[in-house]
Amino acid sequence: MSRNSVEKWTVPVAAAEAALTGLVLIISPPLFAWLILGVEPAFSAQVLGRLAGIAMLCTGLAAWSSPREESHPLSSMRALLVYNLLATIYLGYLGLGGQLTGVLLWPAIALHAIFTALLGRGYLAAKEPNQLLGRG
Repeated sequence: MSRNSVEKWTVPVAAAEAALTGLVLIISPPLFAWLILGVEPAFSAQVLGRLAGIAMLCTGLAAWSSPREESHPLSSMRALLVYNLLATIYLGYLGLGGQLTGVLLWPAIALHAIFTALLGRGYLAAKEPNQLLGRG
């Protein structure tokens, strides 16, 4: 798979993941907490989980490019890169602590780490002068 084809699908898939995660948090924070952390959250945590879900849904939608666009805005890549990097670090911290581990924690860490690597590579490549000018 060429670098260009990886870059073409990485942003939309990462944006979809953020948006879908946001939807799950909005609809059922207890389900999300059980799958990722293996716990039942308190009501106040559910309220904050729904608010975080709204933010994630909006982030995913903001980064989601039109199918007619040939490339993704650098700001979309940057936002998704930072989101996935911080999610990888924080979920990894929780997983290594061993107290909050649900059935999907380690797969979520792996998914965010993969998106971090792919988005980071795409972001750095897009910042190269030839990429920004449309050459190369």
